[in-house]
Amino acid sequence: MAQNRLRAGIKITDSIADSIEKLSSQQKEELTETGKKALQNSELAIVTLAGGVGSRWTKGAGVVKSLHPFAKFSGKHRNFIEIHLAKNKKTSKNFNTFLPHIFTTSYLTHQPIKKYLDSNGNLTNKTVFLSPGQFIGLRLYPTERDLRFYWEELSQQILDEQAQKMRESLHNALIGWAKSNGEGENYTDNLPQQCIHPVGHWFEVPNLLINGTLKKLTDANPNLKYLLIHNIDTLGANADPLLLGNHIANNNAISVEVISRWFDDRGGGLANVDNKPRLVEGLSLPNEQIEFELSYYNSNTFWVSIDPLLAVFKLTRSDLNNHEKVKNSIMELAKQIPTYITLKEVKKRWGKGQEDIYPVTQFEKLWGDMTALSDLKTGYFHVPRKRGQQLKEVSQLDGWLRDGSAAYIEKLCDWE
Repeated sequence: MAQNRLRAGIKITDSIADSIEKLSSQQKEELTETGKKALQNSELAIVTLAGGVGSRWTKGAGVVKSLHPFAKFSGKHRNFIEIHLAKNKKTSKNFNTFLPHIFTTSYLTHQPIKKYLDSNGNLTNKTVFLSPGQFIGLRLYPTERDLRFYWEELSQQILDEQAQKMRESLHNALIGWAKSNGEGENYTDNLPQQCIHPVGHWFEVPNLLINGTLKKLTDANPNLKYLLIHNIDTLGANADPLLLGNHIANNNAISVEVISRWFDDRGGGLANVDNKPRLVEGLSLPNEQIEFELSYYNSNTFWVSIDPLLAVFKLTRSDLNNHEKVKNSIMELAKQIPTYITLKEVKKRWGKGQEDIYPVTQFEKLWGDMTALSDLKTGYFHVPRKRGQQLKEVSQLDGWLRDGSAAYIEKLCDWE
């Protein structure tokens, strides 16, 4: 895990994002009009990343987080997918446009999501599409070195004497478990679906190319130029014409939405790395303290121009017919993207109400590292927290309901 970190001696400082709030009224009107015209011309599609298994949401259980009816809207408990489709419905009505919505899935989430959308008739009206994942990884038993790195080198709360002894005893037991099964060996001592894993959201966008979804969209609508990509749990992200217009006016290949960092926002953010602005992952920071010096947190919401993105893969729209070329191009670019080694908690059920949670090793590539590529013109927009906030844990829900975030989401939706 220590190899996740950027090389020693690299200079990492805070960076600045363009603030939408500071634009003049006239600039906002002009950019909104640009975005409105693009929407009415059907130039945008929404891509929602729904391939994960919500391990932080459930503390280790493998579930389809996007189908969890977690909060009440308009008198009924709604799941994440319902909320995103209700936002699309309102945008489509407001701008009299056709707004395709793609949910990226994995081997764990595809069938349940497909069954849900089929039962509601969403897949038959040609406005909702599924982009099934094409890549999987096999989890490994962790090494003692990685477990000790995670427990001892990363910051941990010091407990009282007896609780600390219990924690250390647990750690020693888990190290013994990893050694007895073989450090770094294939993790197979569980249900098959708990032994393999999605390999990070970097692959979610290449999946659109390799599984034919992007070709299907561009064939049906040659006007399609832009994608709005966001996490399933970033509920405030919608097709805002002001932000779309700003992306178009800046002629960016990728525009990243960032929010002001709060004390409990962990996972990197926007930084200058050797004087170049880019997103950095918390995993890659040489020193944990650097993260708290960064003003902006990555909301993982991106406005993407399709043709410049294809150019980075050394592809054109006409190449989308050539499956072998697309696959080779994806794997070539993947070599330039860092691979992170992470520890994830996985639940094993023994039956009769007994279950344990074990740490396992998996490998991931993350989409934010695309901002490090010099071939992609990238911009950064500071957006309100209610737009960029992510719901990663159930414990966030109480504050989310109280601080007006849920009411903000309600206004973006059409439940009729």
